[in-house]
Amino acid sequence: MTQTARPLLTRLLPYLMILPTLLGVTIFTLLPATRTVIDSTYKPPRMARGEAEYVGLQNYADLFDPAHYIGARFGRVLTNTVVFAAGTVLVSVPLGLGLALLLNRRIRARGLWRFSFFYPSLLPLIGAASIWAFLYSNTVGLTNTVLRSLGLPGVDWLGNPDQVLFSIIVVDIWKQAGYHMIFFLAGLQNIPRDIYEAADLDGASGWQLLRFITLPLLRRTLLFVLVIALTFAFQTVEQLSALGQGNPGDRGNLLLYFVFQNIGERRNWGYTNAMSVILAGILLIFTLSNFFLFERRREDERA
Repeated sequence: MTQTARPLLTRLLPYLMILPTLLGVTIFTLLPATRTVIDSTYKPPRMARGEAEYVGLQNYADLFDPAHYIGARFGRVLTNTVVFAAGTVLVSVPLGLGLALLLNRRIRARGLWRFSFFYPSLLPLIGAASIWAFLYSNTVGLTNTVLRSLGLPGVDWLGNPDQVLFSIIVVDIWKQAGYHMIFFLAGLQNIPRDIYEAADLDGASGWQLLRFITLPLLRRTLLFVLVIALTFAFQTVEQLSALGQGNPGDRGNLLLYFVFQNIGERRNWGYTNAMSVILAGILLIFTLSNFFLFERRREDERA
């Protein structure tokens, strides 16, 4: 190999090493995403051999039109998804942090306790939802059996329009809290113990340790958990198959499952692509805003 070719190969080597990954991302992520955005501006033909009609942003406008047949449902589903995401994230993340703080101490059977809380996240989504569907059953469900044994009336957990979304949120919290706990445990174990020992010598209370030491040092972990928690919340789909399939009246329906329900109808192809773009945009905006805010705080701290 000549002296001229060797430096050229050295410069090209990093790009050659990332080329397989770049091709995979392009083929399986960028191209489908671009195709989805393009298809969201077209209205599919009524006949299989017809040509799609370009409608621009009309598909998006129809989704937010209460008078449109799919817009009347989309508004309800989008509201459900926002409420579901807020409910699960605002409860499961603090709950995961609380469990991590409790199980980061030296207690008896600590490993068993950790596994017990983490185990729900290991279950397949449809399997976990099936367990809760049995618990929510009106006749033989454990929850209603306990309520009736206490002299209280049973609750139609999945059939009551005002109750079904809450029931689905409870399932997701139960499944995700232990998963978030693992990340917080990893973050807590990376905090040097010397910091806590010095704070104890200065007479810091437990609340002061949590507020001024633990939470600031867990900020990166907290940001990461918040991002993945919100992402998972907006991607909830499998468990709805066992928890009422979005019924009654879409009061328990969520955005990704709504896309799944409509993808099989030709006339809704443009709308399903538009809904997919909206979902991806929501996640992208949330993720970028959190990372930009976090990076700005890091710069302020360095200054």
